[in-house]
Amino acid sequence: MKHITDIFFDLDHTLWDFEKNSALAFEKVLKKHEIQVDLDVFLEHYVPLNLKYWELYRHEKITQTQLRYGRLKDTFVILNYEISDELIDLLSIEYIHYLPEFNHLFEGTIEILDYLDAKYNLHIITNGFQEVQAGKMKNSGIEKYFKTITNSEMAGVKKPNPKIFEYALQKANAQKQNSIMIGDCLDADVNGALNFGMDAIHFNENNKEAPSLVKQVTQLIELKNHL
Repeated sequence: MKHITDIFFDLDHTLWDFEKNSALAFEKVLKKHEIQVDLDVFLEHYVPLNLKYWELYRHEKITQTQLRYGRLKDTFVILNYEISDELIDLLSIEYIHYLPEFNHLFEGTIEILDYLDAKYNLHIITNGFQEVQAGKMKNSGIEKYFKTITNSEMAGVKKPNPKIFEYALQKANAQKQNSIMIGDCLDADVNGALNFGMDAIHFNENNKEAPSLVKQVTQLIELKNHL
């Protein structure tokens, strides 16, 4: 792929191990407020609900506030745990506050970024919230690798909307034919980029079923085989 000059990464679930860090943040918040639920059981229900709410948020069907409240409210309803709306709001705020304190990266993240940084311009495109994502990148030590960071708050739209890819390219002073997107989400990252006319690689860590024509890796270090 000698024509590639610029690589755009997703952050959560691609470089930054969201599920591991999220679990640690919830462990801290639930313990702080003496919420009497088993963490593993809580996460068993919260994780799929969070993914569902993020899909709705991506496609502009709910607001940021509805996302943060709804995923928690629905989890506690399933657990049949009585909790006030005021406490749910507080938990949602503190969870976001503590999340960037935990900074586990996927295996091979630093090695592959060192490798790619020597050959390409690296960038981030994320649907995450600006302040939170900035904290994650700074605290995990990967901020230095990226020439530009584009988030949905800056662009005014979220992946897979083509406007966020256009915004990111303009910010990076890059051309779509010389750029590639790498991310875990087929809908937002891969199909979003491909439909925009930009190449993509699917980070398919759990080796889930994916279209055969889509380039994919199950470990980040495998990107060396493509780039």
